[in-house]
Amino acid sequence: MTITYVIINIVIMLIMLFVLNKMARIHVKFSRRVFTALGVGILFGALLQIIFKADSTVVKQTADWIGIVGNGYVSFLKMIVMPLVMVSIIQAITNLESSKGLGKMAGLVIGILIFTTLIAATVGSTTANVFGLNASDIQSGQVEKARSKELQTKLGDVQEQTVPEKIVSFIPENPFMDMTGSRPTSTLAVVIFSAFLGVAALQLRRKKPEQAEMFNKIVNALYAVIMRMVTLILRMTPYGVLALMTTTVAQTNVKGILSLGEFVIASYVALIIMFLIHFLLITLTGLNPINYIKKVIPTLIFAFTSRTSAGSIPMNIETQTKRLGVEDGIANLSASFGASIGQNGCAGVYPAMLAVMIAPTVGINPWSIGFLVKLILIVAISSFGVAGVGGGATFAALIVLSSMNLPVGLAGLLISVEPLIDMGRTALNVDGSMTAGVLSAHLLGKLDKNKFNDMSLTEDSDEMA
Repeated sequence: MTITYVIINIVIMLIMLFVLNKMARIHVKFSRRVFTALGVGILFGALLQIIFKADSTVVKQTADWIGIVGNGYVSFLKMIVMPLVMVSIIQAITNLESSKGLGKMAGLVIGILIFTTLIAATVGSTTANVFGLNASDIQSGQVEKARSKELQTKLGDVQEQTVPEKIVSFIPENPFMDMTGSRPTSTLAVVIFSAFLGVAALQLRRKKPEQAEMFNKIVNALYAVIMRMVTLILRMTPYGVLALMTTTVAQTNVKGILSLGEFVIASYVALIIMFLIHFLLITLTGLNPINYIKKVIPTLIFAFTSRTSAGSIPMNIETQTKRLGVEDGIANLSASFGASIGQNGCAGVYPAMLAVMIAPTVGINPWSIGFLVKLILIVAISSFGVAGVGGGATFAALIVLSSMNLPVGLAGLLISVEPLIDMGRTALNVDGSMTAGVLSAHLLGKLDKNKFNDMSLTEDSDEMA
């Protein structure tokens, strides 16, 4: 009967995919299709879990087949990330009048990312204290203990690399290898290589204008082709969201969530507060936060369902440049850097909350001003170094907890709710990078306010229909 149930589930998914395709053909708005996919995915995933249970063979096999759509979509996005980042940054730099503003642009983007992570650490630690979270109250089973041992092992890898070594690891020794994403720092390495190539082409303009002009034409042609590929892939977003949401909900450990319900609630309270702070920062620039929210929601939904900041880069750049009016160079830098530096959710809120939870287990008062100040500073500083070891919430937590001399193994107690919390963290990471892009463009006078305020750009373009 297992195979029969799996076939029925697959047929239902195919019908829902057909309905989404029909909605596209009759030109239903892109954002509405994404929301529909999200809602239907949650409903179908919940039904699968209720009928068959999360750990059943039927759900596992169904998720494997549905994963062809969901995971396949994420893979397509990751496929285009490196070419998009490389060509976009080269094209943006070669269109500058000089290379003088490049350092200021990159410095401002990184500065805002680190600043918002500092705020995120403050919000995370305060929220954990207000909720009175304590790791001593969490019961551990075999899975949690195994996860704790795994974290202890990973800690050794993290501690072996010093901060200077992490910084050096950003520099590409072999850019062609980094184009394959072979290292944790590959994205940053490609950004650096592309920046150098763009600056070299810019300087060539003075000495050999003909060659520089030819290079610019090649880059512009490549950029047009790559952006067309991005459009083709982004058309698949509703289908990807439907499949990803279905498998996530169907396989969610409800019992684990209920046992750690207070931590889940506290986490989302902290994440929501940070979203509101992002919107406040947008407001302080004189821009309309409602316009911003309406335009970024589809991108945030994808980040939420896919749980990948890197995979969200194409949608991130598309949203910033075509809907928010951010200049290409700033959009590419903020999206690329934001996927690995200053992640507000994974490297800000999460490790700060864990540290506050674990502190009482070793006799530290989590309300101590000295403890909180040290924690917030370490989180902000380490959020830059996280990229050197992979840029994930786990590594961010390992760096912060080890720097605070706190037991890292206790972080393994939260494994049952990791997927649920990671969805919100990833969405916040992506929103943080888009906020950094908008703020940087505004401060540098490179934000197209007419485009930002044009609400027709929240509708589908002909290409996305």
